[in-house]
Amino acid sequence: MRFLSIAIARVDETAGWVPNEQYLAEMEKLLDELTRAGALLDIGGLRPTREGVRLHWNKGKLTKRDGPFTEAKEVIGGYGVFSAKSLEEATALATRFLALHGDEGSVECEIRQIEEPDARG
Repeated sequence: MRFLSIAIARVDETAGWVPNEQYLAEMEKLLDELTRAGALLDIGGLRPTREGVRLHWNKGKLTKRDGPFTEAKEVIGGYGVFSAKSLEEATALATRFLALHGDEGSVECEIRQIEEPDARG
């Protein structure tokens, strides 16, 4: 089964958090381990909201709002796609990622199974 882990940051985007070298080295080691094990299928960080746009569709009318989204208290910072046998296993993988952040800010992961056609036919 595949699972999407959405990393939600509870930080001020304008503060410009820069990961330290220890964090980067530990993250690289974890990502390499999970990739080699076949558990990590894809991962990516997102650019700041100031470079993005929000679209809202309501009753046939489109509204577009350019970033930054200063009113947002939470922003999606990145994502990971994991291959796991269960939600519990995917949760354990995401927990390892979260643990690398130590005392640096606050990050939450939402983990959801990706809808796929039934493999049994």
